Amino acid sequence: MLKVKINGKKEYIVDKEKGTLDGKAFEWDLVKVKEGSYHAIRNGKSYTIELVSLDRATKTIKLKVNGNKYTLEAKDKYDELLQKLGIDTNASQKIKELKSPMPGLILDVKVEEGSEVKKGDTLLVLEAMKMENILKSPGDGSVKKIVVKKGMAVEKNQVLIQFS
Repeated sequence: MLKVKINGKKEYIVDKEKGTLDGKAFEWDLVKVKEGSYHAIRNGKSYTIELVSLDRATKTIKLKVNGNKYTLEAKDKYDELLQKLGIDTNASQKIKELKSPMPGLILDVKVEEGSEVKKGDTLLVLEAMKMENILKSPGDGSVKKIVVKKGMAVEKNQVLIQFS
């Protein structure tokens, strides 16, 4: 299930498995015309859809539907959980540090001190509850100090990386 916000305003709940949109059955005929271009028919109305851009890291899609531009931002249950835990931040905010969202073990450090990072770049791999969690940069910045090392155990809210 996804929450999809269109143009930063209206939000819809999409359940692909059930085929519903806001709890109501949603059916359409969708045909791929060519790479990035589709044709859809819904309720007897025809739509030409062009994929303008896709950012998998932020789950943002830009489309043109019958010439009109739309920006879709999707959040799944994990994005919602991260937001509730307070580790979801806007790129517009200056990032100061990355803290551990849960206790665990550092499996890998993917950046070095002095590295420039962009929002969504992989920083660390944290093992918690026998699952590998990829911790990504919450915004753009420069790595000032890496506080942890591979193999180190960390606690929830422990500072992992500092940014300048």
